[in-house]
Amino acid sequence: MTVVRRTLALALIAALILPAVPAEAADDPGWTAPLSTRGRYIVDADGNRFKLRSGNWHGASGTWNGSGSDTDDAEHHAGENAGRTPLGLDRAPVAAIVDGFRAIGLNSVRLPFSSELVRDTRPVADSAVAANPQWRGLTPLQVYDKVVTALTDAGLAVILNNHTTTTRWCCGVDGNERWNTSQTAAQWEDAWLTMARRYAGNPRVVGADLYNEVRRNVLDDPNWGWGDDRDWFAASQRLGDRILREANPNLLIIVEGINWTGIPVDGFAHERPTLKPVRTLSHTLTTSGKLVYAAHFYDYTGPNHSGATGTGETTDPRYRDLSRADLFAVLNRDAFFVSAETGRHFTAPVWISEFGVDGNAPAGSKQRDWFAAFTDFLISSDADFAYWPVVGWAERRTTNGWGLLFWDRSGTRTGITDGGDWRDDAWRRLTTSGLRGYVTPVPSRSMLSPDHGDFVASTRMRAAGDWDNGARKAVCADGQRLIGMSHTGNRGLCTDTVTAATWTTHQVITDDRHVTSDWASGYTKFQCPSGAFLIGYAVRGAAVSSALCATATTPVAGTGRTVWFDRTDNRPSGNPGGEFASGHLKGQCADDEYAAGIAWTGRLFSSRTPDALYCRRL
Repeated sequence: MTVVRRTLALALIAALILPAVPAEAADDPGWTAPLSTRGRYIVDADGNRFKLRSGNWHGASGTWNGSGSDTDDAEHHAGENAGRTPLGLDRAPVAAIVDGFRAIGLNSVRLPFSSELVRDTRPVADSAVAANPQWRGLTPLQVYDKVVTALTDAGLAVILNNHTTTTRWCCGVDGNERWNTSQTAAQWEDAWLTMARRYAGNPRVVGADLYNEVRRNVLDDPNWGWGDDRDWFAASQRLGDRILREANPNLLIIVEGINWTGIPVDGFAHERPTLKPVRTLSHTLTTSGKLVYAAHFYDYTGPNHSGATGTGETTDPRYRDLSRADLFAVLNRDAFFVSAETGRHFTAPVWISEFGVDGNAPAGSKQRDWFAAFTDFLISSDADFAYWPVVGWAERRTTNGWGLLFWDRSGTRTGITDGGDWRDDAWRRLTTSGLRGYVTPVPSRSMLSPDHGDFVASTRMRAAGDWDNGARKAVCADGQRLIGMSHTGNRGLCTDTVTAATWTTHQVITDDRHVTSDWASGYTKFQCPSGAFLIGYAVRGAAVSSALCATATTPVAGTGRTVWFDRTDNRPSGNPGGEFASGHLKGQCADDEYAAGIAWTGRLFSSRTPDALYCRRL
């Protein structure tokens, strides 16, 4: 049979065997791009909830295990050779695969790629696209382009995912541990800017998942906020801002937590931090409403278990070993608090961008119990999710049953909803659950952390240049005002609660010329002029260097009060905004106030750090 005749036959078979798209999937193409966030929810351009009901279509990031010939199927993960393309293009026309995604209730696809793929000029093998012969002779990136178009033309959202550096299977000690393993941070950023710009004209390409499962290599752990070249917080903050400012301001910026630190040997420190560090150090992007956090959970891993069997295995429990109550507590502690606790500096949607289970797990197994409990938790928490993986090879299903949809060599599809798959009931409940409709806008709070350098979240102030040369500068995102500061540690808290902070001009304050009353007697006071509010500050070492004030579009001039925090915390009841400077004393204005001044002292034994805020009613 010629390739063309075979392709037509496969398309006909697919048309005959594909079930009708359920109503909940058919409704999704009506969503309006771009996506953004409102508190813990992702919404479309009309403000309607867009819950990421996603699947991972893997393959383009690599399936080769790294030894032997990359043309030998046996040297690829589970014996499935994707040929540097999304898996299954050798078996079914892309339209049939995409229709299968919609048939099982997906509205979005996480599409992994490798940094190497962006530069790979070798054409894919004809065998890799046997069911899509029109793509013969294309490079992996050109095939990726075609797949993106097919997905978005069908109304599905696409999240770009930098899964690996090299085009090979992950995730051990394989050169793909960190964003700057096997490549420089600059190369990583360049690859991302290329990808973000490449699809900027396609509004249904909605997100950038910056790097997959950041973890330890042989010698070094990643960290969250240390300021060195292994600082995942700083690297993701920098790249997220660059993508939004230089490539595509419409993309969601998706940051996974740290997947693993420490040596996985009993008696040595080791853990899976996930999103725990976010509680005290969260991202503030230059474009508000674009941050999503992500985490991964599998039954065979654990909060202190690497997932290994044999070498690298410890006596710590795996997630499947935990009771239902203990599992739920760990999930909330390690990730879901980010979306569950509203009104905090870290509050954001949490996308479980990988979870899955072996469909061959026997009845009564811990794997089945874990999957039932985990999907129940996803449903009760209304979390966004992405199953790993969607596509598998039918002839490998008895040994690799993780997929949701399987294609055989003739193009025939079988899947989770066709009967006989124990995961079907949980999957149907999961894909039909969750809040729908309009999401009311909510106030936001975010933190400033000039711990190791400038932390300027305002696009306007970035364009304004260096307003305090040599100092570390911190500025709230456009639309927010400064509302809290720490006595030591240099941290700040911003908000748009009650009203957005719109302004016309800015002014740098370095003396007391605008002080109208002695609201902090004996202390040096930087006060904004009448009608202006604080949006930022600068420090040299620990000392206050200057205050940044902005003239309000709508005049502000309420009564004032002094909030001291040099000896104790002084924040509104309930500490709205959360722990923005862990271990340090903090002062915070009320939600219906704005900060109009900072007081400090240079007397003996003082470090010229903030001691008081001047808070005025809006």
